Amino acid sequence: MLILDLFKMALRSLIANTMRTFLTALGMIIGVASVISMISIGEGARQQTLNTIEKFGTNIITIKPGRKKNRHVSSDRVKTLKFSDAKAIEINIPLITGVAAQVYRSAQLKHGSKNTNTTVRGTGEKYLQLSNFTIERGRYFNQEEVRSVRKVAVIGSTVVKNLFGDINAIGKEIKVDGNNYLVIGSTEQKGALSWFDPDDQIFIPVTTAQKRLFGIHHIQSIDVQARQMEDLEVIKKDIDSLLRIRHGIHTDEDSDFHVQNSSQWLNSWGDAAKTFTYLLGGIAAISLLVGGIGIMNIMLVSITERTKEIGIRIAVGAKKSEIMEQFLIESVLISFIGGGLGILLGIIISRTVSKIGGWDTIISTQSIMLAFGFSVGIGIFFGFYPARKAANLNPIDALRYE
Repeated sequence: MLILDLFKMALRSLIANTMRTFLTALGMIIGVASVISMISIGEGARQQTLNTIEKFGTNIITIKPGRKKNRHVSSDRVKTLKFSDAKAIEINIPLITGVAAQVYRSAQLKHGSKNTNTTVRGTGEKYLQLSNFTIERGRYFNQEEVRSVRKVAVIGSTVVKNLFGDINAIGKEIKVDGNNYLVIGSTEQKGALSWFDPDDQIFIPVTTAQKRLFGIHHIQSIDVQARQMEDLEVIKKDIDSLLRIRHGIHTDEDSDFHVQNSSQWLNSWGDAAKTFTYLLGGIAAISLLVGGIGIMNIMLVSITERTKEIGIRIAVGAKKSEIMEQFLIESVLISFIGGGLGILLGIIISRTVSKIGGWDTIISTQSIMLAFGFSVGIGIFFGFYPARKAANLNPIDALRYE
């Protein structure tokens, strides 16, 4: 018998029991929709987070004090990096476009009757360029103000909101741990990450932070911007060699600093987020297995109801392979219908979540093909046993079945 004839017979059988077919396919519909919507939400959240992280620059190399093997080193307690190290890197390392030494600490800010706790970041005149901040009002401090230890500050948008509201902050004075600082600029809003608000901080010259505010002589980190992403590894090696010479570290000794590549960290975060996305999809895929079990159950019931029909077909010359193919086609058709409707439902859910919840969702062809292919595969897998059972029925027993 031609495969087309078997397909028509299977389709007629499913249409004859429309409600049962729909309820059987419902498990596949829910499963496919869950996989597509979960992966699209996870991918959207991953991309949104990566886009936010990229706002801080992906071609940045960060040097911090402390040995690399010490995973829990506290940079504010290790004093192996100096401001002169940053200057040496700026002068001697090629292929870079900027260097910014940094010290940072939480401090109390006050203006008039309003006060807030925030991060005070002492850094150089090129930090704005390295970290992709944009000035909204006023200006950033310059090299002369860093050299002369001026008490000036550039404040983030969250600080502006907390201390000044709608008032223009430029030219006003704020107290930082009781000391007056002149506000010369404010930055545009970047948007908060789940663990950090980059807009809730102020920037002052690194020398001012060291000598006037924190009372320290070391620095806590150095950011170096590479001209091109391809140069990151070369620059890392050059920095490592330069600082080891400056710190008098022998070849058989560990460095008293460690160098981090922001692009590597970004890739690691992306991989972790992707793993989480697939975990969501895997959890949702469990409903596909449940749907597959439902298909096998209904197919077994269908075989029991149609035992006499199967016996007649075998008696008039139908081959076992044809009987098996017919019931296998029925199983796959249910999965195919469920998969198709599940795709539509998954797209609708993803777009609804994006519109109502304000979450970014990414519906990829890969996730659709994965969910649909998995559903059809489950239809074949769970339909094989009932089809094989139908093909192996004894025709005499089947004809006598009531």
